[in-house]
Amino acid sequence: MSAKKESLAKTVGVVVAVCLVCSIVVSGAAVGLRQIQQANKELDKQTNILTAAGLYESGMSSDTIRSTYEEKVERRYVDLATGQFTDQPAPDYDMYKAAKQTEMSKTVENSNVGFQRRANVASVWLVKDESDNVTRVILPVHGSGLWDLMYGFLAVDADGKTIRELIYYQQAETPGLGGEVQNPSWQEQWDGKKLYNNGEVAIDVTKSADPSDPYEIDALSGATLTSNGVENTIRYWAGEQGFGEFLKNQAWRS
Repeated sequence: MSAKKESLAKTVGVVVAVCLVCSIVVSGAAVGLRQIQQANKELDKQTNILTAAGLYESGMSSDTIRSTYEEKVERRYVDLATGQFTDQPAPDYDMYKAAKQTEMSKTVENSNVGFQRRANVASVWLVKDESDNVTRVILPVHGSGLWDLMYGFLAVDADGKTIRELIYYQQAETPGLGGEVQNPSWQEQWDGKKLYNNGEVAIDVTKSADPSDPYEIDALSGATLTSNGVENTIRYWAGEQGFGEFLKNQAWRS
């Protein structure tokens, strides 16, 4: 073998060895970090649920968040067709993944919420006091924004009619415009608003809303499509295709 060919073979050998080592390191890191990533994801979810529950305080440690969640919050599952509690459909059930499976979901009818199917069974979270009485019911909601679907939690009083919080935790709206759905001052408007008027969903996200009107929320400035998306989302999930039957039945009281 010539010196040139020998040099080329060594170079290729070194490159292959380096690639092999790097792939092993990357694969090992991915596997090793997976549990940490899952734990952080679950902690973030619990933080958002506690915020919707009115139980989160700035500066809470991870351990306090977990213990408060375990003590005060109970996850349940609801058959959206009947509005009644049901068993967990599967281990590690995810309603958003279930929505992609025909046998576990149904087609969304006559709606402009931005998605075509929704799961037959949805997760809900019950917030309880020291006497084990339900004080809030937290509903997962999602619907279209300007650029993509927005995901959040809607917290309703135990009366099933009065809103306490609307927390968006995932959205891709324009910062300073539609992104203001995560602005605390805008979120505060939802506290005390009423979902229904004579049995019909009545939430109205509108310009120059009357603060004293129990159904009106001030629209986001310069973000008409995002504001419309929020209104459509709440109207869908509080309606008959969403949690309407569940809120009417108030199954958490039985």
